[in-house]
Amino acid sequence: MKRRTTLLALGAATVAAAVTGGALLLGDGHGRTPPAGKAGDLPPATATVVRTDLVRSKTVDGRLDFAQRRVVKSAVEGTVTVAAPEGRTLSRGEALYELNDKPVTLLYGPVPMFREMKAGDRGSDVLQLERNLRDLGYGQGLYVDTRYDEDTEAAVERWQKSLRRDPTGRVGRGDVVFQPGRVKVVSADAALADQIAPGGPVLTVASTRPVVRARLDRDDGALTAPGTKVEVTLPGGRTVPARVAGTVRPEETSAGGGAAEDDIVVEVVLDGGVDAASGEDPEAPASVRFVSEARRGVLVVPVEAVVALRGENGGYGLQVVRGTTSAMVRVETGMTADGRIEVSGPDLREGAKVGVAAP
Repeated sequence: MKRRTTLLALGAATVAAAVTGGALLLGDGHGRTPPAGKAGDLPPATATVVRTDLVRSKTVDGRLDFAQRRVVKSAVEGTVTVAAPEGRTLSRGEALYELNDKPVTLLYGPVPMFREMKAGDRGSDVLQLERNLRDLGYGQGLYVDTRYDEDTEAAVERWQKSLRRDPTGRVGRGDVVFQPGRVKVVSADAALADQIAPGGPVLTVASTRPVVRARLDRDDGALTAPGTKVEVTLPGGRTVPARVAGTVRPEETSAGGGAAEDDIVVEVVLDGGVDAASGEDPEAPASVRFVSEARRGVLVVPVEAVVALRGENGGYGLQVVRGTTSAMVRVETGMTADGRIEVSGPDLREGAKVGVAAP
C-alpha cells in the first residue's frame, strides 16, 4: 500500500498530507470526494472535532519598571547637600533634592521651569505656578491667571517662609522642578557633596505607574500598536491583564543592558493602577504574552488530521469516521496555532471523529 505523509503546518492554511492509516485516501483525480471506506480503511487513531477559541501568541521576558523615565537636571550650579533616596515617591511641595542647603521643590505642570518668575511676568508658567500655590494652601486672595502680580508675589513669599527660604517673592530657575505629577525616584545620579554644573543630572525619576518593558524582534512590529491587550505573568506568579502603551528607546529601559540593534522595546501598562505590581520583585523577570491573532468559537482539529486532496480542484479534507466506516470530507482550512488548525465545511460537525496518525 501507499503510505500517507504527515501534515506540516507552517502557517494558516499551509498543509500537505496527513498520516491516517495504511490506505491512501485522496481525491479521485477529478476533485471528487471518494466514497465511504470499508472497515479495513479505518485510521489507526482518531481525534474529535471541537469548537473552541484558537489563539496565536508570542511570549517574551520582560522587566518591571515605571513609566515615563526622565532625568532631572540642575538649572544652576551648586553642591548637592541632600538627595532624595532611591525608591521614594514624592508629591507636590516636597523637595526632590537640596542644592547649597536650599530645597529644590517638586511642583506639578507640563511647562518646564525656563526662567525666573517675578512681578510683571505673564505666561502659562505663571498660571502653572499660581495653581500650585493655591493647591499647596498659599493662595489666599490669589486670582489664578497668567499674570504675576502683587498677590502672586505675596503668595510666593508665604510659601518661601514655610520653606525657611528668604522671602524674595521671586521664583528662581533653580528653586523648583515641574513634573506632570507624583514621581518615583529611580536613581540618584549625583551623590551627596557632588558639584553640579548647570544642566548636570541629579536624579532619574519616573511616574508611579508600574509598567513592564519587553523586547520584541523587528518583525513583531504589529504587536506594538498602542492599546493592544496582553497578559503579564508577574515574578510572583500572578497573571494580570495589561495593554501596550507604545515603544521606548532602548536606553530608557531598566538595568540589564541595551537592546540589540534590531530589537523593539515595548512598554506595557498593567491594569489596576499603582498597586498592580505591589510586592513584586523588580529584579526578577516577568512574562509577557502578546496575542497576534485570535479566532473565537471555531471548529478545530489536530494539524496532522488534514489531508491534501489531489485533482484539479485540490484543497483539503478530513477522514471522518462513522462506526466501522470512514469517508473523506472536503473542508476549508484557516488559522493554525499550537498544533491545531481551524476547519469548516457543510459536512463537518462538532464532535465528529476524524483520522489521525497513531500516537
